[in-house]
Amino acid sequence: MIRIRQLRKDDYDRLIDLWNEAGLDYRPNGRDRRASIEGQIDGPTSLFLAAEEEDRIVGVILGTHDGRRGWINRLAVAPESRRKGIARALVEAVEARLEALGIGIVTCLIEDWNAGSMTFFKGLDYVEHPECVYYSKRMRPDV
Repeated sequence: MIRIRQLRKDDYDRLIDLWNEAGLDYRPNGRDRRASIEGQIDGPTSLFLAAEEEDRIVGVILGTHDGRRGWINRLAVAPESRRKGIARALVEAVEARLEALGIGIVTCLIEDWNAGSMTFFKGLDYVEHPECVYYSKRMRPDV
């Protein structure tokens, strides 16, 4: 049985292992370093959740918000645990927490090569906005 819970600081190594299993990029010297993630876990705008099965983390989602809009920043499910509704359960858990905060818009950024994620989010009634262009500025190359 899958249990959704808040990610804890002592989950860091298991989080990184799951990201590696799932093929997600990992920046150990930048935004994904231990101190950075651990500092964000209990932050007032963080909704970092884990899906656990028999004491093993099989899925994670990093949700945040800016007070007006919610963001899904990272969603990963272990390859052998996919197609069991875990990703959907994680997204729905973040959506419910955001809605409880009075936030009615949830967004996600998906890299253009990730067709699987695009299909997944379309299946959850997320709408692509091709008129939006995402810009970012990296203050350091490792973040």
